[in-house]
Amino acid sequence: MNALRTAGATALVIALLGTAAATVAWKGSAAEPGTGGLRLTQPGTLLVVDAEDTRVHQKTRQGEELGTGPDCRRAAVAAGTLACLHGLPGPFSSEVRIYRPGRTEPEVTLPVWGKPSRARVSPSGHLVAWTVFRSGDSYAASGQFSTTAGIYDLRNGAHYGSLEDFTVHVDDQAAQSDDRNFWGVTFAADDRTFYATMSVGGRTHLMRGDLSTRELTALRTNVECPSLSPDETRIAYKKRVGADWQLHVLHLQTGQDTALAAPAGIDDQAAWLDDATIAYSRAERGRPFVYAVPADGSGQPVTLTEGSSPTLTTDARRPTP
Repeated sequence: MNALRTAGATALVIALLGTAAATVAWKGSAAEPGTGGLRLTQPGTLLVVDAEDTRVHQKTRQGEELGTGPDCRRAAVAAGTLACLHGLPGPFSSEVRIYRPGRTEPEVTLPVWGKPSRARVSPSGHLVAWTVFRSGDSYAASGQFSTTAGIYDLRNGAHYGSLEDFTVHVDDQAAQSDDRNFWGVTFAADDRTFYATMSVGGRTHLMRGDLSTRELTALRTNVECPSLSPDETRIAYKKRVGADWQLHVLHLQTGQDTALAAPAGIDDQAAWLDDATIAYSRAERGRPFVYAVPADGSGQPVTLTEGSSPTLTTDARRPTP
């Protein structure tokens, strides 16, 4: 890993020790005690980030407003845990703010060097992942951005740092090149297995990671921003087709790859609403909207609501051995 990234990771750990959780007032009514307007343990509701006020809004899948939460650029929720990737003034600065039911302020606040890109929470609510855009890496051309991704465990406070610190295997060979970039983490229910995108040498790979061994293994090329289905059999992702991205679903066991009935040019990490339906965000007339589309390639997209960074509130799924 190059020296600049190593220095950044060290500074992050030092900053964590001295950072107090910032108080964020939440507004709304008829919510859980202490959680303002967001009902984090009400399964089946949709959380989106509003383009105008940049706050998290909770809605029904029919678009009815239920409550408003903290200021986020990217958000994710599962099993009562809300991860909010919050942008800060200054060059490439962010905070990961983690909220739990019954609290009006973050339970954990993590400073991150970079601009908000992606966020995810594991099905159990125990693990939080984020991706940020960065600049200044030694291998990058002037003005070129890179990405970095990290994972935090709420149970014991374990900070896994950057995925660049993991051992990486591509075609049974170790891949330790300095130009590795990671983004778009998605978790399995065992609180150990996860998937992410890695770019190295101009190619993107779907990576399967293991937190217990701190290893990542390449499974397939041309897979970006994976999202694991609730039944853990498929990955929704964006695939580069010519000059655009197209949403696809990959069956992990059979390798069957299905293009979805969504327009080209979607730059988003999709979210599963259930085992048969995928949500994504796409800008129309300069404003982001959330759409739903069948996961089997049939049908047509249906508009759900205005906003971005869609994610669904869920009950905790018990980790598997």
